[in-house]
Amino acid sequence: MHPPPSAAAMDFSQNSLFGYMEDLQELTIIERPVRRSLKVRPGERTCPQGVRPPAPRGPAAGQDVQGTSVIANLPFLMRQNPTETLRRVLPKVREVLHVAGVEMQLTAAVSFLTILQDESVSIHSYTHSFLQVILLHLEHRDTGVSNAWLETLLSVIEVLPKETLRHEILNPLVSKAQLSQTVQSRLVSCKILGKLTNKFDAHTIKREILPLVKSLCQDVEYEVRSCMCRQLENIAQGIGTELTKSVVLPELIELSRDEGSSVRLAAFETLVNLLDIFDTDDRSQTILPLVKSFCEKSFKADESILISLSFHLGKLCHGLYGIFTPDQHLRFLEFYKKLCTLGLQQENGHNENQIPPQILEQEKKYISVRKNCAYNFPAMIVFVDPKNFHMELYSTFFCLCHDPEVPVRYTIAICFYEVSKLLNSGVYLIHKELITLLQDESLEVLDALIDHLPEILELMSTGGENSVQENKLSSLPDLIPALTAAEQRAAASLKWRTHEKLLQKYACLPHVISSDQIYYRFLQRMFTIMMTNNVLPVQKAASRTLCIFLRYNRKQEQRHEVIQKLIEQLGQGKSYWNRLRFLDTCEFIIEIFSKSFFCKYFFLPAIELTHDPVANVRMKLCYLLPKVKSTLKIPADKHLLQQLEMCVRKLLCQEKDKDVLAIVKRVSITLFQKKFYEKDLLDQEKEREELLLLEMEQLEKEKQQNDGRPMSDKVFEKKRRDTKTPTQSLPKNIPISVPGPSSVTPSTSKEIKKSKLIRSQSFNNQAFHAKYGNLEKCASKSSTAGYTPVSGLGKTSVLSLTDDSFRTRNASSVPPSFSPNTPLPSTSRGTGNSVDPKSSGSKDTQPRKATLKSRKSNP
Repeated sequence: MHPPPSAAAMDFSQNSLFGYMEDLQELTIIERPVRRSLKVRPGERTCPQGVRPPAPRGPAAGQDVQGTSVIANLPFLMRQNPTETLRRVLPKVREVLHVAGVEMQLTAAVSFLTILQDESVSIHSYTHSFLQVILLHLEHRDTGVSNAWLETLLSVIEVLPKETLRHEILNPLVSKAQLSQTVQSRLVSCKILGKLTNKFDAHTIKREILPLVKSLCQDVEYEVRSCMCRQLENIAQGIGTELTKSVVLPELIELSRDEGSSVRLAAFETLVNLLDIFDTDDRSQTILPLVKSFCEKSFKADESILISLSFHLGKLCHGLYGIFTPDQHLRFLEFYKKLCTLGLQQENGHNENQIPPQILEQEKKYISVRKNCAYNFPAMIVFVDPKNFHMELYSTFFCLCHDPEVPVRYTIAICFYEVSKLLNSGVYLIHKELITLLQDESLEVLDALIDHLPEILELMSTGGENSVQENKLSSLPDLIPALTAAEQRAAASLKWRTHEKLLQKYACLPHVISSDQIYYRFLQRMFTIMMTNNVLPVQKAASRTLCIFLRYNRKQEQRHEVIQKLIEQLGQGKSYWNRLRFLDTCEFIIEIFSKSFFCKYFFLPAIELTHDPVANVRMKLCYLLPKVKSTLKIPADKHLLQQLEMCVRKLLCQEKDKDVLAIVKRVSITLFQKKFYEKDLLDQEKEREELLLLEMEQLEKEKQQNDGRPMSDKVFEKKRRDTKTPTQSLPKNIPISVPGPSSVTPSTSKEIKKSKLIRSQSFNNQAFHAKYGNLEKCASKSSTAGYTPVSGLGKTSVLSLTDDSFRTRNASSVPPSFSPNTPLPSTSRGTGNSVDPKSSGSKDTQPRKATLKSRKSNP
């Protein structure tokens, strides 16, 4: 025996090819006569007369494995040398398949299908060499093998010419579909007929195929009738509307009254799938009575019929919507409501060990019915009209959201976004159900809900309208506790992917709740996750979301505290793991914020890590250095560029770790190149948005100090209309650095300030991109739409949004970790810095402190 051939080692040398054939040749010899090959010694006992000695199983099993391996590599042989494979190898494969086991048969069916899909040979050659082998094994005694060959044949039918189909498949099918043939043969004929219908003209179908179809629909075996009934959908699509009405529909009507439940079920599902083909008269006079009868008898029949009915009910109501009378409409609605609570009326307080198995099986089917009802709930909203949701379907929706079974709640959580879109302005009706699903004990339900959580919260916050209105979430006080509890529940589980996705989706929160609420309820939690969680993707998700929270925070004091905490507890943290997360945060800040912002606060703390005692930190920083350099604006940041180049030179001269040194050498090639700095329009928009946030804070303080009297809504709206300015009219000479509140000069008129305040509010309340995980898209969205004035903004909405975003809190409510600290070290444009190298090489014990000294540069 030769060793099993592998695809990589195969070749078509003379010896190799004959070796494969010898492997197959040996498989045809399953047993050898033992008595002819061995002599019986005196005194040895022989088998009784008529009893055959057992065959040696070891070699036979090895031969079977060898042959399976060769057949599995048949597609590779066909790609390499189809002519020689067809001439030498394929005949041996045919011989082996006659006595092959199940595994080899399945492998051969897959290999034949792969050869067809690879188009290694022409259709004519494939038909000549492979088709007869496929047809020969269609009626294999093993059902799995027969189905595998049938799937291969159905794929072959798609590409065979009509004449070949007629002579090789259709003509033999006439005899294979007769009652004298086996049930398996007739079942195969049903499936082949469903595939052949689309390959012939209407005349051939009517004369040769439809008589076989009618015969099989009236077969004595219910399995054959059911199988043929399910093929009527394909046949109807191939023969057209007229023949469907005259031939297929009468057969479906008869099959719908069949004594076999599986046949009736197949007829019902086929009718539902063919609703679009029939006209209004057929639907109202023929199909609707059948459906009514089916629904009325479904509770008395097998529960499997209820499962199918509940699954197709939405499509059924949609297809028959125009012909329902008011009474029929109400009956179908009540039938749906009954299915939604099926099985919930029974007492569930008993011990499961004492429940009979048939009752447990029935309860499982009831759960499937309610799950299908949850799946069809959006269709039923359309059926009753969203305006009637509260009166007709709200109680049913409440029951589905509180269903005791997880699969039902999981399905309704998936549909929650579709329901919210359909309700539009009535979305406030399901606020409480959103809270219920957020607090669900099953993480599967939460995972299904948060897939569209940003879109759901946006609909909730705007009341379902497209224009920006007063935030509607103020009427939902339980939202923030539910969101925080959901995150904590995900964090306590082992399903870190759900936790990661939830943190990513929380990036939408600046659009739906105030920055104060985010600051006091979510920011500290993001810090805790970054510093204590053991899963890296979760830490990065928290870091990214924290950066987005910081990006849209409206108070400079809070922003400074967050920045200082990032630098001190991460960038200068005693654990090298925290310093690695600081570099991740720097990367997110580069993507989300403007270049000026990064250079002002994070440039020097980042490059100071070139002196970190841990090689992994230095290595990660080296990978980040090209992005760090891209934030510089020359010549304004020439001094920062010199600091960066000095750090890189020190690494090149003093670095002892060979991996870090290799990376430094690689990135230094681009770092020391003289680059032409083009104007970054996206960065300019980011910088203007950051400037507006600062100015908005200053204007709000001035408004509150204006004799203690808030500006009237009418005056505020008039000033907004008078000073409405598009993006293009903004002054072009905005300073490069991000100024503090003192940068707003007293000479600036209050009208211009109010104009900027309105534009900033418009920017802050714009709709986020649907994919919050993509930071570039999120940043692009905010930069391109941030300064567009929102038309139709109500008089009260501007003030309400402003007041909501600047809620004051008592000092006692501030978490200890956010207490006022020392002044924040920052790097303004035109300052230099000298960084002292670390004297301690410990990665976990000594805290790291940056010595940041600033000096003025020459103008």
